[in-house]
Amino acid sequence: MFFSAIATSLLAASLVTAAPSVVKTSRSTTCTTIEQRKSWRDMTNDEKKAYIDADLCLMSLPAKMGFPGAQTRWDDLMFAHINSTNVVHDVGGFLPWHRLYMHTHLTMLKEECNYTGVQPYWEELLDVSNLTASPIFDTVYGFGGDGNGTDNCITNGPFVNMTLHLGPVYEVTDHCLSRSLNENAILWANQTYLDTVMAAEDYSEAWPLFSSWPHTAGHAAIGEVMLDITCSSGDPIFYLHHTNLDRLWWEWQSQNSSRLTDMTGQNVPTAEYIAQQGLYNVTDAWLDYDGDNGGNMTTLNHTLSVLGLLPNATVADVMDIQGGCCVMNMFEWKEEQAGG
Repeated sequence: MFFSAIATSLLAASLVTAAPSVVKTSRSTTCTTIEQRKSWRDMTNDEKKAYIDADLCLMSLPAKMGFPGAQTRWDDLMFAHINSTNVVHDVGGFLPWHRLYMHTHLTMLKEECNYTGVQPYWEELLDVSNLTASPIFDTVYGFGGDGNGTDNCITNGPFVNMTLHLGPVYEVTDHCLSRSLNENAILWANQTYLDTVMAAEDYSEAWPLFSSWPHTAGHAAIGEVMLDITCSSGDPIFYLHHTNLDRLWWEWQSQNSSRLTDMTGQNVPTAEYIAQQGLYNVTDAWLDYDGDNGGNMTTLNHTLSVLGLLPNATVADVMDIQGGCCVMNMFEWKEEQAGG
């Protein structure tokens, strides 16, 4: 079992989080295939439709993990994020954990929904001047548009009838997929902020910048479900947003080979952050589990868990997307990026 028995109970219709049990599974150390990941703008309509259909498939499959409140495999995937929220945000492991989480989503699409394509990303920089015109909001070959009404439920697109079963925050409630697009928030994804991030000398300087600007930009620009730090992965756009964030981290890593082993940061969010986000406090069980000998500094040995959806990994396993543990695929390298 990958999560504590505490996490299987419901108290006042709320999710109770706990550290997963310490289950370490050996992982492959060699990549056998490397696939490119594409910007949503560069995918054909057939590729977009296949990806959307795979997400819809995952939403239709019954839950398997026994997580509280989960009814579908999409809920299982969401719960891994919900249960980890207070130890994978405002911490050094933020980027590595979400790298593994992106791979988990793609693996489930491929293995359970016969998806044969790649994981797309939302190239947010290209939408800073006109958010609502972004092709990700297309009503046929996209994820639908803005919300409307009292609950800001989306009113069009392939996910218009989607029912989320988990959230807000730690609650278990049925509710719609809601959005409230924010043209101002997407500005944090502009070139000025990206240049500042890319100029960071080391990971201790870089990870808070990634978290503050390009990360916040996508979440706040979509709003509603995407702005709920625990349950944001309920919106399918989440996976394009975080794949883009991972692309940016990889570009930063690629500037210097030493960055493939550069890891640090706190393991416990600040008390202010926990209070501001309404999260549960981090218990000793997490610190005993995470592979850093109970300390509050993220190391390459830090354990990354998605609650058994995939085997545990360490930070070291996911640092190099071109080699080592095959947990990520290569990003499409455009001619202008390569200097061509």
